[in-house]
Amino acid sequence: MNDLRIETAGPADAAGSALLDDWRLIHNTIIPTAPLSPEDVRERAGRNRLGVAYADGVAVGCSTVRPPDEETPAATVIARVLPGHRGRGYGTALYEHGLAHARTLSDEGVETVVLASNEEGLRFALARGFVETERYVLPDDTIPFVSLRLDEDRAPGA
Repeated sequence: MNDLRIETAGPADAAGSALLDDWRLIHNTIIPTAPLSPEDVRERAGRNRLGVAYADGVAVGCSTVRPPDEETPAATVIARVLPGHRGRGYGTALYEHGLAHARTLSDEGVETVVLASNEEGLRFALARGFVETERYVLPDDTIPFVSLRLDEDRAPGA
């Protein structure tokens, strides 16, 4: 991994920034069934922690850390890496960066969500100790999202 840096969007970025543009491009490439508008991303930046991983100055992945809410007491960590950049440790770096923050937000566990058609993403989550809890389809969509919960006993190093 050469020169990987992870930049995190702060509240000031919710007004719009190149960082959020990069986050949106990566999200929409990996989740083409649920594309987000710039307004959607600004709204998410106001309530979630969004990050972008840059390798040698190129955006290679993004992350989302959602705090617990009334529906989900666990924090949610999502790491996404563009297909051409997978297998180089970027996803692990994004995931570990997000996981460290998520653990400060909740004692109720950690969850993630992966688009079912993203087989590499599902394998990544399962290899880190996540266990499938639910599948759901968004309105007007056909590909389900897979919700997974981290089973600390299955996590590497457990």
